[in-house]
Amino acid sequence: MEIQLPSYFKYTVILLGLYLLLHFLQTFSPVLIPICFAALFALLLLPMTRSMEKKLPRAVSIVISLILVIIVLGLLIWFLSAQIGGFSSELSEINSKLTVLIAKVQEFLYERFGIRPTNKSEFLQKALGNVTQTGTAFLGSTISLTTGALTVISLIPIYVFCMLYYRDHLRQFLFQFITRDRREPLIETIDNIQRVVQGYLSGLLIVILVVAVLNSVGLMIMGVEFAIFFGVLASILTVIPYIGILIGALLPALYILVNTGSAGQMLIVIGIFAFVQFLEGNFITPFVVGSKVSINPFAAILALIIGGEIWGAPGMILSIPIIAILKVIFDAYEPLRPFGFLLNDINQSHKENRLLKRLREKRKMR
Repeated sequence: MEIQLPSYFKYTVILLGLYLLLHFLQTFSPVLIPICFAALFALLLLPMTRSMEKKLPRAVSIVISLILVIIVLGLLIWFLSAQIGGFSSELSEINSKLTVLIAKVQEFLYERFGIRPTNKSEFLQKALGNVTQTGTAFLGSTISLTTGALTVISLIPIYVFCMLYYRDHLRQFLFQFITRDRREPLIETIDNIQRVVQGYLSGLLIVILVVAVLNSVGLMIMGVEFAIFFGVLASILTVIPYIGILIGALLPALYILVNTGSAGQMLIVIGIFAFVQFLEGNFITPFVVGSKVSINPFAAILALIIGGEIWGAPGMILSIPIIAILKVIFDAYEPLRPFGFLLNDINQSHKENRLLKRLREKRKMR
């Protein structure tokens, strides 16, 4: 005899479970964050290690893959650190140019409209006088945070090695929870999830690389200093739908305005980023990532906010891949497919519906 529980009791249990889950994620974040990063890297390295395992032992293949990734990431971090260091060294010069620019704007407003400088402008100038100190403090806190995180980051390669080396054992572990007749569907589901997530993550990295090249080339043509730094930063921020391109274009636009004092060149910079964003949204991402995983902008922005609230900056980095993985799982498990539909991009849903209609029409004609 089944016990019928009231609806309010079920919803209360669900809300309590969500609260305990959030509390668990925040409490054990020092352990869970490196494990999540390791899982993503393991999924990305899995095809490479499988191909090398045909000629080399598994342990050797994994170590070679890890060394290659560490070298690439090390070069990228070194390059970005050098760019940030060069940019921070010019903060004092930027401060003086900003002061001159504000003085010119105040003079223009006074001559044309008779608007005298107010206390707000004086307050703004005083605030700008502390740009160098603020930038130095920010860099110092960033270095201290990075130093503190080195211990955690050093664990990620170990986790990646263990996940890849014992992946067959982990699959057998999942088999212990189900009967033999259901193992075939489980294997197919796991393989589909791995294939789709690998395609999405690798495609996302390719999109970021292509957008970084396009942004950097556009800024180089204009002769913008630190063009590569601004281009790479904006390409990483394109992960945030709509908002990311605005944030990524704001910094180089303000930089070119301060250095040249030309609003026209500033608008050209914004136009370059807008054009690259148009190419990314309509051609690059659909061609590279395809229809494997398509998250609507609202779900992506909400995931970024929630990830930032739970785990801070690492949570924001992990939020998009995690929600993509959740969508794949939702689509693979029939009772959870409504949640996968909720996360799906509307445009992609329309395209899938059109494709289904065409297939049905062809079947009717036959």
